[in-house]
Amino acid sequence: MARASGPATQDFVAGEFQHETSGVHYRVYLENGDAWLSFDRDGKNPLHGKRQLLYFIGSGHRGKTYLFSDDDFLFESPINLYSQKASAWDMAPAYQHAREMPLNLPAMSSCLACHTSDAQAPIAGTENKYPAPVFAHAGITCERCHGAATAHIAAASSGKGANIDAGVVNPAKLSPARRDQVCMACHLEGNAAIEQPGKHLYQFQPGENLSDFVRYFVLTGDGKENVRAVSQFEALAQSKCQRVTGDAMTCTSCHDPHSSPAPEQRVAFYRAKCLACHGEPFAAKHHAEQQDCTQCHMPRVTTDVAHTQSSDHRILRVPAMPLQSVGNGFELSHEPPPKPQLKLFPATEEPANTRDLTLAWVALAEGGSRDASIQGEKLLPQALQQAPDDPALLTALGFVEQRRKELDKAREHYEHALRVDPLLVDAASNLAVLEANAGHLERAIALWAPAFERGPQRIGLGVDLARAYCVSGHPGESQATLVRVLEFNPDSSAARSMLASLQSGQAKCTPPITPPGVNSRPANSTPTNSAPTNGPPTNAGPMKPGPN
Repeated sequence: MARASGPATQDFVAGEFQHETSGVHYRVYLENGDAWLSFDRDGKNPLHGKRQLLYFIGSGHRGKTYLFSDDDFLFESPINLYSQKASAWDMAPAYQHAREMPLNLPAMSSCLACHTSDAQAPIAGTENKYPAPVFAHAGITCERCHGAATAHIAAASSGKGANIDAGVVNPAKLSPARRDQVCMACHLEGNAAIEQPGKHLYQFQPGENLSDFVRYFVLTGDGKENVRAVSQFEALAQSKCQRVTGDAMTCTSCHDPHSSPAPEQRVAFYRAKCLACHGEPFAAKHHAEQQDCTQCHMPRVTTDVAHTQSSDHRILRVPAMPLQSVGNGFELSHEPPPKPQLKLFPATEEPANTRDLTLAWVALAEGGSRDASIQGEKLLPQALQQAPDDPALLTALGFVEQRRKELDKAREHYEHALRVDPLLVDAASNLAVLEANAGHLERAIALWAPAFERGPQRIGLGVDLARAYCVSGHPGESQATLVRVLEFNPDSSAARSMLASLQSGQAKCTPPITPPGVNSRPANSTPTNSAPTNGPPTNAGPMKPGPN
């Protein structure tokens, strides 16, 4: 954990990678003491540039992601280092088949919260613009598990024999639920993570109730059983070991957060942890010749992050056998599994409220699940009855209505959401679509311009703003907006094409907005047309910065 982040030049790994789909050649290198990422492509659509790498995320056990800054907006590199992959370098997760270079991947606060210490909160209304320095301490420090050290330092320096344990949280002395939440904050991902109104994951402190900040949901019945790379707590909860042992078993039953066994000691170390419950007599009868319990019961398995494997914390008795969902656990089955039925349930014992469950379904719908979309739409009216001023719910319902062409209702809900939170980028950009389609271009520009200023990595939003400027007779502003788009993603074909037309004087500015409909996001996860953005900002789980 102490090596989970740091300056890019620390333990630097140079390399290069040729991405066949986009034709871009990437190189990561040191020059004059600084770390750099260059990207180049010759041919019909030449592309050349570089970004200075400032930080790395990931201990290197699975790999590393490098981060760079553009106008104080923090982004992930489009390529990652994968320690378990023979060729080492490859595209960031989910972008192996991107046709355009994804240089606009925002470094989210949830990533920084788990990989750094004392990270800054993003500037209001932005996803990834941070004051400098972005974080105070590299890696994970004592405060992550033991709470803020202010009182502890004051007591220790008083010289009056004060209790130096003052202000220090000992997770072992917390209730089992609060104890487990210290680990859960970074080692439980689930399928959706819904932040509570006005709260953020990075505000959580040890000893507090994590569910007051974020609620996690797990999906069953989708037929997918890949282990999640950053959800060891979820996997452990599915294990028979944990379900039988109950609160007595937790992450620290097997892992010492203050040290790790040397490689030559690992087998004996973890075998002793197993035998602490199962006992030596059991070991003498059960594969006495095989000292490594984890080889059979916690094998390395493929995770949902490309090119990476992780120990299977489900601790299956016979890993090769199929799993069958039983509530929020799994049992071995010799029978063919029944027809899957999609279910979503809270990952903790606290019951889910309608608001959180609805937004969890909405978050899953953003990934293209029609079943999740149906569930979310069904629950939205009920959730809004209970929380009529919730901006995330209002934006979600507005999106559904916009897609159904119930435009007056959609406008009403977007405007309501913006009265509650004027900095909502999705509500503003979707409302701008309605205004532009209605011929109110100046109003659309007034909504789009500040939204694009706070989210310049949203390429589709910037292109729509440029078209609106063009149609309304402001070609200079249109070109300036496209230049800004290309600063954050120089491989945007839509922006390049439009800018070239404007600069040649051959541009025929057409109405900027296509009819509202379901927006199918391209590989770089930013809208490229002017249909409503794909749902509200529901924080659908910590964004994976790549291998760690």
